Amino acid sequence: MTLEGKYIVVTGGSSGIGKATAAKLAQAGARVQITGRNKERLEKTAGKIGCQWLVSDVSKQEDVDALYRWIAENWGNRLDVLINNAGLGEFASVEETPMESYHRVFAVNIFGHIMMVKQAIPLMKAQGQGSIVNVASTSATYGFANGSAYAASKFALRGVTQSLSEEMRRFNIRVFQINPSEVTTALGNPEREER
Repeated sequence: MTLEGKYIVVTGGSSGIGKATAAKLAQAGARVQITGRNKERLEKTAGKIGCQWLVSDVSKQEDVDALYRWIAENWGNRLDVLINNAGLGEFASVEETPMESYHRVFAVNIFGHIMMVKQAIPLMKAQGQGSIVNVASTSATYGFANGSAYAASKFALRGVTQSLSEEMRRFNIRVFQINPSEVTTALGNPEREER
């Protein structure tokens, strides 16, 4: 795929994998919109790599709706690639992980991805093409001690991605899942400082 002139959204784009991905896409000539929850970090990242930004929490339907309104108003409903990268990790043993942690992690890592995809599909169908990339983890294939909430959310994302891929093939919409291993990002760091 030629990236020049493509319209691409990267969620969780202010740091880590999302930031590095957005920078590469912008360098290749794509029109990139990054989203995240921290205005200052988004503004700084966007200024550095030359892309647009919008404060948007993928776990909140109203924020997802606002992002797609922005796409309608600024990009004429064009969306070539959606990169679902926003992620949250909370780590403790199953015994010590409060149910609220499972809810928070699933709200971002699975429900947020689904909400983003549900609104991307009609746009991509209308244009007759598109690509959806779900950033998961090697934890989508095996669990690990103190990682039940995170791994379970990534296993769930794997199931959604495989189902979506089968559903979208006939519409010329490609669906991928990327499973990075350990990466030095802010994931799991309460201060959200990148390592």
